[in-house]
Amino acid sequence: MATSVEALSLLEMGKAAQQSARKLSRLPSSTRNQALLNIADALEHDQQNVLSANQKDYAEAQSDGMNEAMLDRLLLSPERLDAMAQDVRSIAGLADPVGETIESKTLDNGLYLEKRRVPLGVIASIYESRPNVTVDITALCLKSGNACILRGGKESLHSNTALVKLIHRAIDQAGIAKETVQYIDNPDRALVNTLLQMKGYVNLLIPRGGPGLIKFVAEHATMPVVTGGIGVCHTYIDQSADLNMAAEIVFNAKVQRPTVCNALDTVLVHAGIAPKCLPLIASRLGEAGVELHCDHRALSILGPQPPPNILPATEEDWGKEFLSLTAAIKLVDSLDDALAHIETYGSGHSDAIITEDQAAADRFLDEVDSCAVYVNASTRFTDGAQFGFGAEVGISTQKFHARGPMGLRELTSYKWLVKGTGQIRS
Repeated sequence: MATSVEALSLLEMGKAAQQSARKLSRLPSSTRNQALLNIADALEHDQQNVLSANQKDYAEAQSDGMNEAMLDRLLLSPERLDAMAQDVRSIAGLADPVGETIESKTLDNGLYLEKRRVPLGVIASIYESRPNVTVDITALCLKSGNACILRGGKESLHSNTALVKLIHRAIDQAGIAKETVQYIDNPDRALVNTLLQMKGYVNLLIPRGGPGLIKFVAEHATMPVVTGGIGVCHTYIDQSADLNMAAEIVFNAKVQRPTVCNALDTVLVHAGIAPKCLPLIASRLGEAGVELHCDHRALSILGPQPPPNILPATEEDWGKEFLSLTAAIKLVDSLDDALAHIETYGSGHSDAIITEDQAAADRFLDEVDSCAVYVNASTRFTDGAQFGFGAEVGISTQKFHARGPMGLRELTSYKWLVKGTGQIRS
């Protein structure tokens, strides 16, 4: 790969990626798995260069005024690198999707049809801030037989460059060409426009970042794009909810890691249990310093002189992804009202109901049109690793071709194999 990618060399990267993808798809699963195990070992034992590069990125981003949510996404630590290594090992241990027979049948005329899973080819991803994405996408692409072209944000350039060097050493040791995983190390935004026009070389593009990035990519890309990741996540506490369970789930969904897309944004509380439920939830969240933006009915219960972290909600709070220790609270009079609110303000990411009423749970599961819908559990589980995929290349909130956390099978297509004994069509 060139020291600093220019538009012309980006096209050369596309050509090299296509060639590498064809070779990778023919390699045995054992070779691809060995590459993943090599990456995992390097993440555990060769951390110093990556951590030093990340410290440089973090210091520059902090100096430039990056907000706390983005700084948290940028930060690497020995513990986070160890967790990334474990995710890579988990991917290596998953069943190989390449070559899997999805279905087969023999027609009346004797033709045998087999639907077989195949790699997509070349996956490109444009993403912001989170250097762990570099490893996640690399691992899933290698396992599923796809080459990848990666373009991280300038704020994580040093971290990503160090990670890609580590990855190149690891896959080279397994006999896989470095061109299988390529990184655009030039932060010039003009190169994004070039990448979006490379339909002949890129089979799928996955943007991961803020609404502006995702909108720009969706509107300008010439190849198929999977969009998502914007999470306006709701938890509805039903009239029959176990209040202690509700408080623990809400606390986890908001506080465990507030800067990610599956963290809780809005709590909807049935008015019938609000006098008991709201003080309990507000107290738990207040312990963690969560700022609560409450509608007027919630304020009337928590007032008349609520603590400083409880503020009046505005219309802008509904449908807002906070990515911080902030949550909105609204009282509703029925399950119908909760469903209507989520339909109006949700982003199709992750929504939950806390209830002991099976009929209410079933309605919520059936009627909420999000990629992940929960009963009595935290929305923080919407994650490739948590779903057993090892990791994810992104979370799709669209309905075609993939939805929810995207793992190995979401990076494949299929082809029909047809075997005959001389049949011709009449």
